[in-house]
Amino acid sequence: MAVVPEIGLLGGSFDPVHRAHTALALAALDALSLDHVELLPAARPWQRSRLSAGPTHRLRMLEIACRGQARLRVNPLELQRTGPTYTIDTLMALPQGPRYTWIMGADQLANFCTWHDWRGIIKRVQLAVAQRPGTSLTTPPVLAKALPPGALRLIPFAARNVSATQIRESLAAGDPVDDMLDPGVLDYIRAHQLYRHR
Repeated sequence: MAVVPEIGLLGGSFDPVHRAHTALALAALDALSLDHVELLPAARPWQRSRLSAGPTHRLRMLEIACRGQARLRVNPLELQRTGPTYTIDTLMALPQGPRYTWIMGADQLANFCTWHDWRGIIKRVQLAVAQRPGTSLTTPPVLAKALPPGALRLIPFAARNVSATQIRESLAAGDPVDDMLDPGVLDYIRAHQLYRHR
């Protein structure tokens, strides 16, 4: 019998990608016994205001951050579509066959039921959640009722108090961010003069 690939999916703006993003992907690999994790940069997240860096820059920073990690892969699928970025559209466009797990933080879990066609999402993927600073790891009751048994898994993860918003503000102010970013990503940001203005 053929072995079904187990693939993790980690979506986000990655504006910019930081150490907590890659740490979460690596934690999910081990905790969930995944074959690999695909990081999916969003083109136009419908629940967010305009992004600071363009898609080409965000894609390149992700590629830099994942260098040397053979089981972390960058999937540009969402950047190749027009219009708002909806997770359900991404899932429908992925190859059939693998078993997919959508990786998220507790903050995303808390508002999951506001996502476009969230019931369609849970029919296509398992969910895996990790703790985020300042957010209770609680499943919304309507989601808990709709999920099949075992469809929500916990990723043991030491929550890191770092955010892309914090990094952008620090960069604009000229404050150090070395401990929050991959050195190659920071070099790229400086070379292309990204996030210099609030």
